[in-house]
Parts: sequence; C-alpha cells; structure tokens
Amino acid sequence: FTCSISSSRENFEQPNEKRFLKLISEITKKNSAIYVALLDMSKIGQRGIHYLQRLNSASFTTSVSASSIEKGQNRVIDASLTLIRERAKLKGELVRLLGGAKAATSLLGVPLGHNSSFLQGPAFAPPRIREAIWCGSTNSSTEEGKELKDPRVLTDVGDVPVQEIRDCGVDDDRLMNVISESVKLVMEEEPLRPLVLGGDHSISYPVVRAVSEKLGGPVDILHLDAHPDIYDCFEGNKYSHASSFARIMEGGYARRLLQVGIRSINQEGREQGKRFGVEQFEMRTFSKDRHVLENLKLGEGVKGVYISIDVDCLDPAFAPGVSHIEPGGLTFRDVLNILHNLQADVVGADVVEFNPQRDTVDGMTAMVAAKLVRELAAKISK
Repeated sequence: FTCSISSSRENFEQPNEKRFLKLISEITKKNSAIYVALLDMSKIGQRGIHYLQRLNSASFTTSVSASSIEKGQNRVIDASLTLIRERAKLKGELVRLLGGAKAATSLLGVPLGHNSSFLQGPAFAPPRIREAIWCGSTNSSTEEGKELKDPRVLTDVGDVPVQEIRDCGVDDDRLMNVISESVKLVMEEEPLRPLVLGGDHSISYPVVRAVSEKLGGPVDILHLDAHPDIYDCFEGNKYSHASSFARIMEGGYARRLLQVGIRSINQEGREQGKRFGVEQFEMRTFSKDRHVLENLKLGEGVKGVYISIDVDCLDPAFAPGVSHIEPGGLTFRDVLNILHNLQADVVGADVVEFNPQRDTVDGMTAMVAAKLVRELAAKISK
C-alpha cells in the first residue's frame, strides 16, 4: 500500500507510519482541539476507562440548573442507600431468625478505584473476590472450621454503586458520605458486622469513620500493608489511597494504629507516623518482631478492633495481582498466623487493592484475596 494524499514522490516513498504521523501533525497544528483530544486519548489508554470518565466530568457543561442536577444526584444516592438498607434488613432478619449469633459477617463491596495514584483496576475487584470465595476448587469451610454457607458466619449485601453515583457528577465529599452511610446501614441490622471489599485503600477512611461513629468511640486498627498510606495529602488529593490513615487519625477514629508489613516508606511516612503515634512494624525487622505480632491483644478500653488488609502486604510471589508490587513482603502464612492468634473483638474489616487487571491468568491473587476474606469472616463471626 503506497497511497498518499500528495502526488509528490517524497510522500509516495515515505513508510506508511511516517506519512500518517506527518499527516496528523499537519492537521493538529491547524486544529489544537484535535491535538488535545489525541493527547487525552493517549492518557485514557494508559490509565483506563475511569480516567475517561474523569475527563468527561471535568469538561462537562450543561444548561440544566444546578438545583435540578442536585435533585437528580440526591435521587440516585437515595436509591443506592435504599438498596443497601433493604438487603441488610433481609440478611439481618435471616440471621436473627436462625439465632445463636452474637456477630455475623456481612460483605459490602465498594468498587472504587479513582483515588489510586497509579492504576485503577481495584475498582473491578469485588465481583472477582466473590467469584473466588465460592469457587468449586475448594470447600466452604474456614481453617478453624466455620461454615461460610451458614448466614450466621457470612452474608452479602452487594455493592455500593460507586460508578453510577460518580456518573451523576457526585464529588468525593458526598461519595465518602454515601460509603459511610452504607456501612452504618449494615451495622444497624444486628448482629451484622461489615467486611468491605475494595476498591483502593481510600475506602478505609469512610468505613472506619462509620464504624467508629456507629459504635460511639474510637477503635484499634491492625493495618497490614507494604505502605503506611499516611501522607498528609498525596498529590493534592486528601482522599488519596495513600492518605487514608492520615484522615482516620485526624478524625480521632482510632486510638491505636499498628501497621505491619511496611517496606516502602519515606521520610514523610515516618514523620506522619510519629505525629499520630503509629506503631510501624517494617519488614526489615520482621524476624525480630514476629513473636509480638503473632501474639497481639488489641481493643481493650475501646469499641473493638478494625482490620485493614492491603493485598500488597504479601510478597508478590503470593499475590502478583496488585497495582504496587513491592518485593520482600509477608508470606500468606505469616498473615494468617497474625490473624488467627489475634485476641480481639473484631468489629469490621476490609480487603483492598487487589487489581484483577494484573492478576495471573488462573486468578491466583483473586483466590488469595478470597482466602483472606474467608478467614476474616471467621474471625469476625461468633
């Protein structure tokens, strides 16, 4: 193929790709809007569909009144909360009818990925984790013998429809409130306790806030992660997944924060840790700290214990499907030993930062995340 828009010999002899790029260059010099659009498309290709939605919302103009838009947003939010409320009521009534449960785990998905500083694939994690939980390759019993098919151990109230809410132009301040309200709706149906499927780590802030406010006081937090996620305001985003625990500590929602598995931390992370009195256990000293971490007793004098597990706390040999790969992490059995031996009343938990778009073809990390969920469900329910 040697066709050209010009009859000159020079254009006929140029390779197709070079002629195409030259043509694009000539056009875009005359039309800066096309040039900007092409640059945006390049960014979309690098960062995924959520970046496209961010661009659309940023450039959106309309003649519809602000009050009409707000009314529409409120209707979508109300419908979303109604869905969670009715599902939680149904599951709560079932557990109470069966009787004998002081605490029962209820899954709540929060498919949010736009507060990630790198990849946004964690938004697609909740359905993958659910699929792996009930995969036929394994049974439905936890390691300590609890049966997941028993609603007194595990129920599911579905997902907060994050993307549908954002598509209406709802900002992150209101979205975080919706997530908090959804968690509270689950907790209203005793004995249900929330186990939240992320999503990026920004979801931990509204979830912990809701748990603390609903219980009427601070909790202790056990946080397993390669990163401390305690930047003051990472890249100018106060809701960044790298700033979630700064928001939690500022709000007074936690008394103690123990961070385990840390191996990617800079000066600000250490200074913020000192500022908030965080107990940071880095991987470089794990062999020395192992005995302490495998014999933790938390929650005395507060409203309970919240557990937050970022899947990248694990060495990538065990969980490659994460956005931020950090070698030198915990083994899967290290994590289970910490969880199984923990003496605490666990009032809520989350599993975050699993990125299905980086997982192996056989879904290895999905199964790892599912196993974490299963063992957390056993820890919460009683």
